[in-house]
Amino acid sequence: MINHATVAVVVPAYNEERQILQVISSMPDFVDRIVVINDCSTDMTGFIVSDYIKQQTPSIETLFTKDRPQKTKYNHAEIVLHEMANKELEYFIPSQIANENPQSDRIILINHLSNGGVGAAIARGYKWCIDHHIDCTAVMAGDGQMDPSELESICRPVIEDGIDYVKGNRLIHRSAWLVMPKMRYIGNAILSILTKIASGYWHVSDTQCGFTAISLKALQAIKIHSIYRSYGMPNDLMVKLNITFCTIKEVGIKPVYNVGEQSKMKVMKVIPTVSWLLLKSFFKRLWIKYLLKDFHPLFLLYHFSFVLGAVSIPYIIKIARIVLFTQNNVSPLTMLAFVFLFISAFQSLLFAMWMDMQDNERLYK
Repeated sequence: MINHATVAVVVPAYNEERQILQVISSMPDFVDRIVVINDCSTDMTGFIVSDYIKQQTPSIETLFTKDRPQKTKYNHAEIVLHEMANKELEYFIPSQIANENPQSDRIILINHLSNGGVGAAIARGYKWCIDHHIDCTAVMAGDGQMDPSELESICRPVIEDGIDYVKGNRLIHRSAWLVMPKMRYIGNAILSILTKIASGYWHVSDTQCGFTAISLKALQAIKIHSIYRSYGMPNDLMVKLNITFCTIKEVGIKPVYNVGEQSKMKVMKVIPTVSWLLLKSFFKRLWIKYLLKDFHPLFLLYHFSFVLGAVSIPYIIKIARIVLFTQNNVSPLTMLAFVFLFISAFQSLLFAMWMDMQDNERLYK
């Protein structure tokens, strides 16, 4: 615990037999529960964790799930939410809790019955933490690339300052360019720029960092079973949190590489996949947050710029054909129409982005 607030760490693991023992054995004492999600590994990951659990003494504090609230004429909404939470497990990857004493063991092992991806594993760990009302839930990868000594600095803003979501930031560390693989650094930068636009968290720079902490309130505000199941999970989660007006903060951490990890992410494959996810998420955020929940003029400005930009495309194509393939001069009316449409679209886009930044400034702490 930290200041009487319960802390859990979700550890997604897929074929991490060489690293997983180091990760779980080096957790700080203030961590109440370590929730390992074995994502249907084909190596000994599950057996290593299970054997380690048997060697541990039970946790001092026993955690229980919340009982169904007693019905009154005022709490129908609470009962509906409780019933929905019980049924929600059907939407996750089928899994089994391997512990004999899951209520008192410090380390919880949940085995996926089929491989779901890192996002699906984290979502399942989040679900366990919600059901047991953990105040602060952190995520540390099972490959040993996150320093346990930095975990407290990630969790404290959630517990002490009421921040909804805290992300580690490796890029502000002075060794980032020297330590991080260059392709990973460049890919991270590209996805971070796209995620800023899609999520509305314009000041977050290391969007791909998986070293995070999240509050119980934030987890309860989103549908965690719908979180993107693969490597776009951090990006998708940020969009979902922004839609629910959750606050965010970045904490500087060191980049850790060459500790025996084996990266399973192919950067050149992930970038187009996540980019498409972010494009869809961007429009989802605009429609839900700035039209359905709370109307804002930036909704109109964004769409006005897109419409004008689309209308200007035939004109630029016509101008290009005339210039490149004929000796004719471009009609002044055609050029005027293109210039007017393009400038109007560009100005509308800039104003919309400026309004977006201003509106979301309140969510960055």
